[in-house]
Amino acid sequence: MKELGDYLKRVRISNGVNLTEACEDLGFSTSQLENIESGNVKAFKDVYELRDYVKNYSKYLGLNPDKIVDEFNGFLFQHTSKISLEDIKVAQKKKEELLEKKVKSPYTMEYKEKVSIWPVIYITLGIFFLSLLVYVILTNINKVPERTDELKGLVKEECRL
Repeated sequence: MKELGDYLKRVRISNGVNLTEACEDLGFSTSQLENIESGNVKAFKDVYELRDYVKNYSKYLGLNPDKIVDEFNGFLFQHTSKISLEDIKVAQKKKEELLEKKVKSPYTMEYKEKVSIWPVIYITLGIFFLSLLVYVILTNINKVPERTDELKGLVKEECRL
């Protein structure tokens, strides 16, 4: 970011614009513009806000704002990619510890509803046995019993007499 800030400062000076004039035209404070030109990223709370300042400043200076923003994004990538894996793991542990220390009460706890499959099984078996019972009843109702051979023989003999 230091190189980008130096470049913007050189372009401002070569255009014949002093610092206070640029601040008035852009609506920046003097300290904001000085921090941009010196590459002091820590002076800004939000990196995206800083990117917008750099973009507007580059437009004001007559530069291609897309190229300047690409340079800024390159710096941002290099800066954020230097975070070690250990630092990420430590930050993750701290986050988990904070979640564990969170006060738990009946009003703030999250309950997971337990779903039981047994009622579904009971209902399914009940419907199966009920339909089986209805089938057996319907197949046996109004059924005429068949004659046996013994009765057939008696009827024939009685008819002959």
